[in-house]
Amino acid sequence: MNSSPVKVAIVGLGRWAKVLTRACAKSEKLRIVAGYSRSPETRAAFEKETGVPAAPDMKSLLTNAEIKGVILTVPNEQHLPMAEQVARAGKHVYTEKPIAQTLEDGLKIAALEKQHAITVTVGHSARLMAGIRMIRKRIDGGELGRVAFMEANFSNERALELTPQTWRWYKDRAPGGPLSQLAIHQFDVLHYLGGEIAEVSSMASKLSPVGAEVDDQSMTTLKFTDGKMGYVGSCWTSPGIFSVRVFGSKGLMHYEIDFGTWDTPHRLHENSVLYIQRGKDGWAKRENIALPESDMFRAELEMFAESCASGKPNELTAHNGNVAVAVVYAALKSIDRKGQCVRIADIMEETRANIGGQARAA
Repeated sequence: MNSSPVKVAIVGLGRWAKVLTRACAKSEKLRIVAGYSRSPETRAAFEKETGVPAAPDMKSLLTNAEIKGVILTVPNEQHLPMAEQVARAGKHVYTEKPIAQTLEDGLKIAALEKQHAITVTVGHSARLMAGIRMIRKRIDGGELGRVAFMEANFSNERALELTPQTWRWYKDRAPGGPLSQLAIHQFDVLHYLGGEIAEVSSMASKLSPVGAEVDDQSMTTLKFTDGKMGYVGSCWTSPGIFSVRVFGSKGLMHYEIDFGTWDTPHRLHENSVLYIQRGKDGWAKRENIALPESDMFRAELEMFAESCASGKPNELTAHNGNVAVAVVYAALKSIDRKGQCVRIADIMEETRANIGGQARAA
């Protein structure tokens, strides 16, 4: 990359746009030079709060030759149509996770790369946390021996706060509740740490007293192509937690963050824990590992900037984004089948066949 920051725009100016704009302001690699929302009031308020100039419409934003990429923080169902607009204009796409509302839409977003010679970056930022990167480094260095099992949890109290006025209340907007909203982060993390996922089995339950349509408890087991096993749990009726544990023949590692600092990731290291426990040592002999300051949101945006400058994909690929959604789809199908294992390859093949059928019908 050259020394001048890559100029990008942001579309969809809600809470998460502000989080990413704050992260971008700390970087010298990219600069947000325009923001757009359909609401003039939202545009004006965003410009006043962040200093990012408001674009009057999408056309003026997409015809600006200085803008090399567009960050999409719009609702999930708008990811595909907005990504298509951006890609047709020859600009690189960053979309928040999940890559799309449906796997079909996600695969169509992935296809935009070849169709329009652009790159797609998907905001699965959890894999960029310092603790997760350090676990991967220890795995790659052989310190844990052969990894055989992993477990992860991402939970919070969201289901205790749902009302019919919130989109997460409804099964078609938030399928599986915490499965599609929280566990999907951990599916990507375990995919990063453990490699390709072959099949999953899942169960779910509804325990929140508010009466929402969605399930609010989920447990999913994963089997990887190399035989290792994994588990992802997600409770929507508890205090917030994000934790990952990896078990190998020579040692295990545990990473847990203070969920209260999720929106301010540069503070995650202040109250998080990472330790390694080796061989036959007990818990009392674990080795605590110091965590450096890091910022997963700035890191993902800088990866996007590098893709905008080079035209080459980064590790936050459309493929990885679609794998995470495919695991959610497989888990939902497993729940419907009372815990039966569902292959990820079958989910991908069925979805591609559906897309092909739509194309032929058109």
